[in-house]
Amino acid sequence: MASSDHMRDFVRLALEQGHDRDAIARALAEAGWSAAEIQAAQAGWAKPAGMPPVPRPQPYVSAREAVFFGLMFAALAMVAWNLVQLGFALIDVAIPDPTDLYPRDRGSMRWPMAALLGFLPLFLYLDRRTVRTVPRGAGGRESALRRLFAAVTLLIALLTLMGDLVTSIYALLSGGLTLRFLARAVLVAVVAGLVLAYYRTDLDG
Repeated sequence: MASSDHMRDFVRLALEQGHDRDAIARALAEAGWSAAEIQAAQAGWAKPAGMPPVPRPQPYVSAREAVFFGLMFAALAMVAWNLVQLGFALIDVAIPDPTDLYPRDRGSMRWPMAALLGFLPLFLYLDRRTVRTVPRGAGGRESALRRLFAAVTLLIALLTLMGDLVTSIYALLSGGLTLRFLARAVLVAVVAGLVLAYYRTDLDG
């Protein structure tokens, strides 16, 4: 039996004996368990009045959802990447660089547009399926894979924002912060911010 199972059983037994959650938390803390472990163990049990402790649904993992959320993650990555590429192309056309020997033509927009037309409907469909299957804020069983992919996506988005900020600061210090560069940096920040706003609620709680 894993250590976490021992703690989970202790919480169940203590609740059955009528101990309050604060006393249980103090006892576990004195035994060396961390606050996060204590919170997770107590969250696994509900104590209705007049009833023994009732186990709450636990996060689960399935191969089917691994494929589902993996595809959704890939679709979102393609949408974000090609949205940025399309935005870069539009910025290059709107704000041309007079020193550019090979300016970007409108034909360079075809590939990101094609990718968006292919992957954006796929992402929206998968997102809709996710909302129907596991609504945000529902009290049912929660997919551990969903939280994992959300965490990875948020990490990448945060690193992108930090890289965008550092690159912009470097351009400012080196005198290369042009209007064209600034427009690109803002576009990257907006796309990364939208991803952060979308997935942030998946890690709440």
